[in-house]
Amino acid sequence: MRPHPAHRPHSRAPRGTTSLRQPFHSNRGTTMSTQIIAGRKPVIEALKAGTAIEKVLLLIGVQGRVIQEIRQLAERRGVVLSEVPKQRFREIASDTTTQGVVAVIPTRKHVPLETILAIPGERGEKGFLLLLDEIEDPHNLGALVRTAECTGVHGILVTRHHAAPISSTVVKASAGATEHMAITEVTNMVNAIEELKQAGYWVVGLDGTAETHFSTVDYSTPVAVVVGNEGKGIRRLVREHCDHLVRIPLFGKVGSLNASVAAALAMYEVVRQRRKD
Repeated sequence: MRPHPAHRPHSRAPRGTTSLRQPFHSNRGTTMSTQIIAGRKPVIEALKAGTAIEKVLLLIGVQGRVIQEIRQLAERRGVVLSEVPKQRFREIASDTTTQGVVAVIPTRKHVPLETILAIPGERGEKGFLLLLDEIEDPHNLGALVRTAECTGVHGILVTRHHAAPISSTVVKASAGATEHMAITEVTNMVNAIEELKQAGYWVVGLDGTAETHFSTVDYSTPVAVVVGNEGKGIRRLVREHCDHLVRIPLFGKVGSLNASVAAALAMYEVVRQRRKD
C-alpha cells in the first residue's frame, strides 16, 4: 500500500470523476486590474459567468445572432452596452482580433492558493490541479486553461516570473475559460509543490525523457499535473520534487509535443481513470 502523501519523503522516489462544475467566483484576495476581453465567444462566456464587467462595446454596424445574444445578456445583467465608431474602437482594442466586440472589465487575475485548495472539498470531489512551470506563450496558456476547464481541473498554479500574464490574448485563446477557472500565481513552484503534498496531493510531471508511461500512473488520488516551459520543459528542481515523471510516447520524427497538447492528453487520462467506474 502506498504511504499517505502527508507521510512520504518529499524527494522523488520510484513508486510502483470529475463532475459538472459551476463557474468560479471569489472575492477573497483577488488581484484586480482593468483590461479587455475581446471576441464574441469570450465576451458571451464572461457575461454568462457573472464576471464583473464595466461595459460592453460594439463596433457600429456589427449584426447577427451572436451580437443579439450579447445584447440580451448585457441587458439581463444590467451591463452598459455602447456602440462606438471604428477609430474609437481601434484605440480601445488596439491590434487585438475583436470580431467587433469587447468587454471592459476589472478582471480577476489570481486567487490565493488556499482558496484553490478548498474548491474540491466544496464540490465533494478529489483534487485535480494543473501546475504551469514558466509557460511563456499566451496562446499556449489560453489553450491550457481552456482544456483544464473542460476536464474539470479545480485550479491552476502559474509562475510569477518568466511566464505569460493573464492578458486579453490569453482570455481569447481560452475561449473565455479564464472566467470559470481559479488561477493563482506563485513565486516559488517548489514551495508550492511541497504545500500541495502536505495537503494530500500527488505531483505528476510531464517529461519526455521519463521512463514511465503517462497512463500507468494512478490518478484516482488528489493529483497535480506539472507542465513545463515550451522549450526547456520542467525546471530541474521542480522535476526533482515531482512524485512521478511520465512521458507521452511519440511515434513520428518530431521530438516533442506542444505543451498544451501534451497537457491535454494527461488531463484527459485523469478524467478517463476517474470515470471508468
